[in-house]
Amino acid sequence: MVADDPSTASDRALRRRALAAEWTALLDEIRERPGFRDFMRPTGLTGLLSSAADGPVVMLNASRWTCDALVLTADGLRQVPLPALRVEDAHAYTDRYLRAVQELEILAARAASGAPADLERYWVARVAVEQVMTDTQEWVWDTIADPVLDTLGFTGPRDEGRPWPRLWWCPSGPLTFLPLHSAGYHEDAGRSRPSTVLDRVISSYTPTLKALIEARRPQPSGHERSVEDKLLLVTVSNAPGQPPLPHVAREQAVLRELFAGRHTLLADETATVGAVQAGMATHCWTHFSCHGTQDLATPSGGGVFLADGKLTISEISRGRYHGDFAFLSACKTATGSVTLPDEVITLAAALHYTGFRNVVATTWSVTDAVAADLAEAVYRRMVREGRFFPDEAASALHEAVRELRDRGENRHHPSVWSRFTHTGP
Repeated sequence: MVADDPSTASDRALRRRALAAEWTALLDEIRERPGFRDFMRPTGLTGLLSSAADGPVVMLNASRWTCDALVLTADGLRQVPLPALRVEDAHAYTDRYLRAVQELEILAARAASGAPADLERYWVARVAVEQVMTDTQEWVWDTIADPVLDTLGFTGPRDEGRPWPRLWWCPSGPLTFLPLHSAGYHEDAGRSRPSTVLDRVISSYTPTLKALIEARRPQPSGHERSVEDKLLLVTVSNAPGQPPLPHVAREQAVLRELFAGRHTLLADETATVGAVQAGMATHCWTHFSCHGTQDLATPSGGGVFLADGKLTISEISRGRYHGDFAFLSACKTATGSVTLPDEVITLAAALHYTGFRNVVATTWSVTDAVAADLAEAVYRRMVREGRFFPDEAASALHEAVRELRDRGENRHHPSVWSRFTHTGP
């Protein structure tokens, strides 16, 4: 072994110090520019608290060491122990939930494709999904939602005439799959102290605190962002290799009425991957009415099916958009990866990260009839006197879902109404 030349080692050390000084000077110069004071600095507690300006943010953790909620409010950060939650149970409930839903997905897809269908097995799977979802919602209420809401003082129904309180869920690990927004005992109607999240607060999701902080920043007008205050309406009723969606036409008609003169329609053969990506870059609002999918083995391969193929999460993530609202009336657009639950790789999250402030999406499949009903109910609450109010997405979705849940026997069928989520401020 030959020792380094001392002069060479000294030169390298001097070079490293010079580069470090140059880097520090460059950072100082950038941070002197307007709006860049905190460039590449970790966000302090004061900055994080801004994410709770409009309501608490609940970060959930489940591990073999501890299970708790870290709750951010405008007043500070507090820990809420969750003694009834065990990470083993979280994995078990998540696994049972996903297996039941996937079994039904497979049987439904087989029937829709025209393949020989085992109707008895299909109906057994339908019943099993409703029971599993009900059990999961009640377990999530007992172990997570109830202690969190009680700690925050959200203990009863909203006072008549007052706005609904807001709450943001930021789960991690296996908890990312659980229906936090719909947790509770929904079959116990008429309680003075309702045991459901849906009857106490408006729930939204955020993949990270930073994403919520960024989404809360004041937005310039559409023209200042080189986008139009118009709706990009993407409807595909007969995607290649997918079963037809007969209710897409009804959904399209409603939106064309509400956004008369303020929409761009890409329907069926005109809804190509290239045309849709180009349109997303120039419109403030985007609506997808089509088939969607989530690839649980390769999450970035999930996406929506268009006329000439699939617009994937990976392709979406390479873009940068300046939208205020996206509605994904498509299946499984808010579902993450079963193998990488911490990655939160969903189409909804991808759209939110890349510039759409508010995103409404679905977890797992819904029928196109239910999707059309829900979309109409949401948009009719957000469009008034010819104006569209995208920042009312969370409250409009909340009211529409409660209305859908309380219709007929739907309280006993959570698969009908519990799969719709809002991501954003």
